Formats: sequence, C-alpha cells, structure tokens
Amino acid sequence: MFLSFLEELRRAGIKATPKEHLLLLEALDADVIERSPEHFYYLARSIYVKDEGLIDRFDQVFGHVFRGLQGTGAGSAEIPEDWLKAVAQKFLTPEEMDKIEALGSWDEIMATLKQRIEEQQGRHQGGNKWIGTGGTSPFGNAGYNPEGVRIGGESTHKRAIKVWEKREYRNLDDSRELGTRNIKVALRRLRRFAREGAADELDLDATIAGTARKGYLDIALRPERRNAVKLLLFLDIGGSMDPHVRVCEELFSAATSEFKHLEFFYFHNCVYEGVWKDNARRFTERTPTMDVLHKYGADYKLLFVGDAQMSPYEISHPGGSVEHMNPEAGAVWMLRLTTIYASAAWLNPVPSEQWGHSQSTRMIRELMGNRMFAMTLGGLEEAMRSLARRQG
Repeated sequence: MFLSFLEELRRAGIKATPKEHLLLLEALDADVIERSPEHFYYLARSIYVKDEGLIDRFDQVFGHVFRGLQGTGAGSAEIPEDWLKAVAQKFLTPEEMDKIEALGSWDEIMATLKQRIEEQQGRHQGGNKWIGTGGTSPFGNAGYNPEGVRIGGESTHKRAIKVWEKREYRNLDDSRELGTRNIKVALRRLRRFAREGAADELDLDATIAGTARKGYLDIALRPERRNAVKLLLFLDIGGSMDPHVRVCEELFSAATSEFKHLEFFYFHNCVYEGVWKDNARRFTERTPTMDVLHKYGADYKLLFVGDAQMSPYEISHPGGSVEHMNPEAGAVWMLRLTTIYASAAWLNPVPSEQWGHSQSTRMIRELMGNRMFAMTLGGLEEAMRSLARRQG
C-alpha cells in the first residue's frame, strides 16, 4: 500500500523520492506518532509536501489510496469521526456523479429543504434524502450532489447553491510586501496626471524665469502632480477565493500605493444590495450598494476581483445568494454598476482556460461585456489598457 501511495503522489506531480519514503517508514518504526489515521496523515503530509500549494493535491491522493481505512484494536474507538475529511467523504466516480440528478429548479430545492427540516427526526449520514453528511442528498455536507444546500462543513465540489452557516473572512493586508514589482508597473498604465492640492512643490522653470525677469530670487510653487484616476475596487473574499488570497493581497497593496483616489469594498461571489469594508463586521456594518452608486461619480473606474465561480442562481435569481435572501438577483446589481461606471473590468485569478467549464463565469463575463481578464501580469496590463481607453 505504501509503495502505491508513493507512485500516486508522483503521478499527481508531488516530488516523492525514495529518501522521503524511507524517512516515513523510519518514523513509523520509531513510533513517533500515535497509531491513528489522523496522526499518520499529518506525518505523511509533513514529509512529502514541501509547498502549501500542493496540500489539496496530497489530500486527494491520500483519500484515494487510503479510503476505507479502518482502525484496529482498543485505540480505534478514540479516532475522531471526521479524522480526515478526504477519507470520510463519499467517494464517487465521475460516472456515478452523472447518475445523481438534481432536484430541479431553485424553488423546488428550497421547498424540499423546508419539508426535510419539518420531517427529519435525527442525524443521517451517507444517505440520499435527509440532511446529513457524506451522502448524495442535496442537503448537508461532505457528500456530492449536482445542486444543493450545504449545511455546515466545508466546500468540496463547489456545487452548493446556498450555504447555511456564518463564515468568518479576514481582511486583505494592504501593507503586504509585493512578490513582484511588475504588478505596480502594470497598474501604472492607468494614469492620468493632474496638478492638484496646495502649491507646495518648487516650479523650477517658473522660478528661473521670474528671477531673471525681476533681478532677484523669485521662488515659484505649484501643486504636486498626482495620478488623477479614481478607482473603485470590489474584492471577492472567502470561500473559493481563499486559495487566491496571496495574489489578491499583492494586487491590493500595489493599488493602494498607486492610486490616491481609491475606494475599496468587499463582497462574496456576486455584488448584491450591500458591501462592506471590514470582514469582521460584514454582517453588522454594511454599506448599501445604492449608496456607493450615489456617492462615487461616473468618473470612477470600476475593477472587480473574483473567481466568478458560484451557483448560477446567485446571479440569476432573487434569494440565490449562498449567505442571505437577496431581494434582487446579482445580475441586476451588476448591470447597475456597469451602467453607471462604463469603464469597468473584472480580474479573475482562475486560469482563463478553465472559464468555459463554469456556467457562472460565463454569465459574469457576459454581464461584463467580455471585459474579464486573467490575473496574470499580461491580463492585468490588458485590463488597465481596457480601462484607460475609456478615460473620462
């Protein structure tokens, strides 16, 4: 089994060498961990995974190789029920997934959920009807269904059309050091300089001309030359955006240093009737989106940053948001924003070759008039050129 584990890791692109394999065996022989699947998982991960970006890939391999692993002896009763998310989840082949049908429309799913809540008497696991875990029911978590409501747990297949939990997100750090200065260089394409503010900068040419004309030193001052572009930045936060936090922080840090007139707001998946400035207070201190439209003029440039991966209902239906019952569909707010701010673009951290596989991404891209760009240096430059062409 261990040798097959080694081969599967290599096939997944994880550099697993015989040296690391021997180290794992030595650690097991020396009893450095308790004999439980959970401790074995963390030991193996610490040995084989050298880059945090490979953790998800490692989890998939581990779950595939060791699925169905059972504890033995007296200690097995102490193993937590959710000792390893990847092992505890329902394992389905693509063919099995295709056989599982969605309940139907948004209204049918929500009506059925209400009925299940009224009828269910206890906990269920591994089933196909009740609210539970690890099954194919459209309600619960750690299982699979083409469309459903995730209640607790964490996202696995990114299929939920609504999430019944209060999730905590953290703010992006605008003081984070950039991994590359090229992001700043790309942002500088969106510049329109003007002299504004108090006259506190030396005007050398005027000083020389005035001194020569008057015969004595005549110091002339002028306002500092600044980037006059105004930017509204909307940042998708949490959920499927968690793997992209680092690149978003780099972009956020660069934008705050490049634009004097910068206003930013957070949203989740799609913009609705409220946005926020502080993720710790996102349920208590929201800014009505309509107030944003009224406060910031049409001369602002609008830039969205998000993966655009969500349930299509979040865009097309009232009440479609995974976190609250939104009175109006996300598409309504997207159209309001892009109508007022004609100079708008969307940056997507997901590779562009994957956009076609996501219905919601196609919908957002259409709402943006195809002004969606990959969050690469090339894509960022294209986005800035697109915004610059519509300079006011």
